[in-house]
Amino acid sequence: MLVLVGIGVNAQNDSKPQLPEHFLTEEQLPDEGYYLPAPPKEDEIRFTNDVLRYQWGKTVRPTERGAQAANDAAYSLEYMFEYYAKAFGLTITKEETPETWKLLAGAIVDGGLAVRKGKRKYMRRRPYVFFGETTPVPGDEEILRKSGSYPSGHTARGWMCALVMVELNPSRQDEILKAGYEYGESRVIVGYHYQSDVDAARTASSAAFARLHADEAFQKQMKKAKKELAKKGINVE
Repeated sequence: MLVLVGIGVNAQNDSKPQLPEHFLTEEQLPDEGYYLPAPPKEDEIRFTNDVLRYQWGKTVRPTERGAQAANDAAYSLEYMFEYYAKAFGLTITKEETPETWKLLAGAIVDGGLAVRKGKRKYMRRRPYVFFGETTPVPGDEEILRKSGSYPSGHTARGWMCALVMVELNPSRQDEILKAGYEYGESRVIVGYHYQSDVDAARTASSAAFARLHADEAFQKQMKKAKKELAKKGINVE
């Protein structure tokens, strides 16, 4: 099944929402608020790790890696495909690879939807809000101040993109997964998410990825994308 949804707007980088087709409704996706543990409470040892990772992220911000993390706050599909281009071996565009774009865009939307139930259930305060500090992405602070931190939506979308790309181009699996992992860590560095938010998002996105393989429309689009990429010289097997 293909449906339409807004994928959201990044306050600093996008002026209007994009509405790509995607494959599953929020109700069809696994409920991470059911199968994942609750985020750490402030008196738990797990929260100590979150705080330490938050402090680590702040030390990285003045570096080149910190600048990359700030760039990774961009929410557009165009940015994400540019981000993964080196690891994947090709830049995905609507014009040059329309079938692959359609597959990835839809799956990325589903990755974002896969964390909405948990966000609503827990409404965890984001680190920069909890500590009363600023971030390297000030344009997003106000719009995200009252949204849930657990799990991370950016991470879920980025990890979903990585997982689908690995299936499309398994010969580049290590490079793609490294890029996907680092994309999530960027959210810790800029202070918009705790480490446990990012870790939970990867689990939720992986669960959604598994669920997508039970969807006929996803399977059909995957075949179209592989056929298209094979013509571009990508080793899809």
